[in-house]
Order: sequence, then C-alpha cells, then structure tokens
Amino acid sequence: MELKAQPLGGKLFTRPFLVFLAIFLVAAWFVLKRFIYGIGAVTHLSDGYPWGVWIAYDVIIGCALACGGYGMAIIVYIANKGRYHALVRPAVLTSAFGYTLAGVSILFDIGRYWQFYNLLLPTYIQFNSIMVEVALCIMAYVCVLWIELSPAFLERFNIGGKIKMYMEKALFIIVALGILLPTMHQSSLGSLLLIAGSKVSPLWHTPLLPLLFLTSCLVMGYCVVVAESFMSSAAFKRPYETELLSKVGVVVASLTAAYLVLRFADLAVRGAINLSFEGDLKGGSFWIENALFAVPMILLFMPRTNRNPRVLFLSSAMLLLGAGLYRINTYIIGFSPGSNWSYFPSAPELMITLGIISIEIMAYLVLVKKLPIMAGHEPELKAGGLGAARTEGGSFHE
Repeated sequence: MELKAQPLGGKLFTRPFLVFLAIFLVAAWFVLKRFIYGIGAVTHLSDGYPWGVWIAYDVIIGCALACGGYGMAIIVYIANKGRYHALVRPAVLTSAFGYTLAGVSILFDIGRYWQFYNLLLPTYIQFNSIMVEVALCIMAYVCVLWIELSPAFLERFNIGGKIKMYMEKALFIIVALGILLPTMHQSSLGSLLLIAGSKVSPLWHTPLLPLLFLTSCLVMGYCVVVAESFMSSAAFKRPYETELLSKVGVVVASLTAAYLVLRFADLAVRGAINLSFEGDLKGGSFWIENALFAVPMILLFMPRTNRNPRVLFLSSAMLLLGAGLYRINTYIIGFSPGSNWSYFPSAPELMITLGIISIEIMAYLVLVKKLPIMAGHEPELKAGGLGAARTEGGSFHE
C-alpha cells in the first residue's frame, strides 16, 4: 500500500543550513557586484569564451541535474509503473528548483540583463534560433513543474479541493507537457554547439550531439533521484528505499549502455577516436569522462552489487560526475576559439555557482520539512547500507 506524503518536520536552522546560508550570502555580494560594475568585474569571460562556468554548469549541467521529474514521469505515467509514484514528488521538487535557478542564473550571464524581457516580445524573437527555443521551453517547463508541485502546497494548507480535482482531470495535459518540453530543450542544448564546427574537438562535436545530450540527461535525472533519496534518508534518519531504487539503477545502467554504444560507434565511424590518445588535456578528460560512465554501469548491471545501498549511491554519484564532465568537455575543455584565447573561471564565478547550489539545498530542506513531499514511513530504521554516514553531529534533522 502506498504511504501518504508527509512533512518531515524538525528544526530549520541546523548547522548545515547555516553553512549553506553563509555561502549564499558571500555569493550574493558577488552577484550584487556583477550587476553594479558589469560582468567583467567578476568573470574571466571574453569574446573568445563568452560562455563559461555559469552556462556550462548552472544551465547545461543544472538543467540535466533537474531532469529527475522528467525521468520519473516517463516511468510512472508513460511506462505505467505506479510502484515508483513515491519517488515522483521529491523528483519534481528537485526539478522545479533546478530549472528555476538555471533560468535565474542566465540573467547573470546576459550583458544587458535589464532587457531580458525582449525574449518575450514578438518583434525581437528570432524563431529560427535554437537559443530562443531553449529559453521558451525552459520558461514553460518551469511553470509546468510548479503546477505539478502545487498539490503539496494545497494539501499542506488544506485548501483548493476543487482546484486539485480540476488538476487531476487535466493531469494528462500536464504530464504531456512535462515530457515534451524537456525532450525538446535537452536535445537542443546539444544542438547549440553544432554550429561551432571545428571550434569543438571531434571527440565531442558530432551530428549526434542532440541525442547524446538527451540520453545523458535522462541518466543524470534518474541518478539524482537515487542519490537524493539516499542522502535524504541518511540526513533525516528514514529507511532506505533500496529495493525500489535498485530497479531504477537497472534503468540507469541500460540507458548508460545505450549512450556508450552510441558514443563509441559514432567516434569509430568518424575516425575520431585516435585523438583521445594524443596525451593532451582533451584526451585525458575524454577517458576520465567515459570511465565514469562505464564503471558504474557495470556495477549496476550486476545482481550482487545493484542492491547494495553504498554501491547504488556511489554509482549514481559517478554517473553524475561523468555526465557533468561530458558537458564541461563539450562546452569548455573541448572548445577552442583560437590560440589567442584562454579561459579559467574566476573565484567570484565559482562562488556565485556555489551560492546557487546552496540556495537550492536550503529551499529543499525548508520545503521537505514543511510540505508533504516525502512518503511517510514507520519510525524504525533499517540497518546497514549507508548507516555509517548517519552521525548525530551535522544531521539535517538535528
């Protein structure tokens, strides 16, 4: 029987929360400096590298990390696997924050940020632009995610009975949009670099970029669901959902296998694999990236290891690193505008990125404690697995 979602309760201002708050306040100072003195005051961006860590991580990786809701919608509503329904609401919450903050972070990267609204004016819209398609899809998907999450707010405050009833009737429309929109913009995030041509190393530049980005974003989405479930269980001292998550792990392994087959078949057909043996940064980063895909894929396929909580968590973490590095490689390491240009993110750039991560974690902690997000459980704890990570000091639920 499915357990009803419940607020977790507990203190808000725990020690981890205060640490994240301190990071966010430092980042807020650099954000203020960026908006007062301009983008050059806090970044190492240039005409050669107009996109740096803010785009590569905050948007390209951030949106993929926020694909848990997208992935779970495919399993629960398309594949009709209702037993995974308990994982949907936490995944949607993570997706809502991830996409919202990715959208907000774009404002940091726009030179004339005060004219961002031009994107919504038909006079200025270039409908042949991939960036316009990505921007409009992400804005629409943010709205869809918060609509999907709205029942948690309605249940918390015991309001909106009729609204919830109408939403249930329109669920098929919400779900359809929730699958269509990320399919469009996740593939388009790969398409953005198709026009870069020879500026992107052949190790990453391929006509399959849209498909590879879409496949790897699903891998990241499911891995976030697995990692978030284990971390929240450890932090809030709740039972692990190992049996359910091990099945998600098999889905992840299958997607990863498909991704690697596509990746290396494409390299073989184009004759680009030899570039990975030149002993440079690009070749080394290429092999690290793919090792981070291959090792956890093998572990997740093995029946003896894919039910071990530690293996599930570490495999998900490795895949997140691998897929994230794939995006960093494509947008930064594998990108070369010419010998006269170089780029390494400045300390304020990195600090602002850490601030975005911190505010997302803080907001997550607040909402899971105050809203019915997590499925209810009996108070008894399961032994083993990640239990060693559950220490008294520093618990989110202290």
